Amino acid sequence: MSGVFSPTRAKIDKRTLRTDKWWLEPLLTFSVLISFVIYATFRAFENDNYFVKDSHLISPFYSPCLSEACEPGATILGFTPVSAQIFNFALSPALIILIFPLGFRMTCYYYRKAYYRSFWLSPPACGVAEPHEKYTGETRFPLIFQNAHRWFFYAGLVLNIILTYDAVISFRNAEGDWGHMSVGSIVLTLSATMLWLYSLSCHTCRHTIGGRLKHFSKHPVRYKLWTKISVLNAKHQNFAWYSLAAVAFADIYVRQVATGAWTNFYFF
Repeated sequence: MSGVFSPTRAKIDKRTLRTDKWWLEPLLTFSVLISFVIYATFRAFENDNYFVKDSHLISPFYSPCLSEACEPGATILGFTPVSAQIFNFALSPALIILIFPLGFRMTCYYYRKAYYRSFWLSPPACGVAEPHEKYTGETRFPLIFQNAHRWFFYAGLVLNIILTYDAVISFRNAEGDWGHMSVGSIVLTLSATMLWLYSLSCHTCRHTIGGRLKHFSKHPVRYKLWTKISVLNAKHQNFAWYSLAAVAFADIYVRQVATGAWTNFYFF
């Protein structure tokens, strides 16, 4: 026995002495995450309504669009390296890039805490005994793959650049003229901004910038960047949720405009 089942633990019959509604946070976290997973899965396999040509809007779920099945104009400079026909069915462009944003969030230090508590009850909350009799940490399969977080972080930066490009080109009208702002432009810009804040506030980003330095005095530029990243890092949990909501809404908005349910109004 180990953890809360260790023989050295105080012999308390109750699972916890906490009198507050400690179960509310893991329940809320579970509800939001499972809702996002269900919606994202539906959208990935829907393989439609992800691009609005006239407004230059593309869903962040489908960008970059790398399949031959992409709608005309949805690709970047016509780059389509992946065949649409794999295993005898048309591969959704979203499934090609899904592993990178999913991997980044699944291995994120904050999200590990969030879904370990809400899905696995390990533990469900501070001061609350977990139901598991054994704890092995992240040293065995499959959790040992959590160590790949830094590589997903680098891939996420590439995707952020692409989504920023998507936001920039959305400031064009149907004729291709620049300098025209629409509701969709704001939505995509907000989504890209939140993703940048989420990535830059990441613990891996902070460590990459200055975590391995022995003498800050010898690296003044990196030290300055490290202090800025440290400020963002304190809000990493907030940016994790803000970016998740922003990306989901951006996809919803593009889908609604693509189906004709909503109109993408221009301010000028």
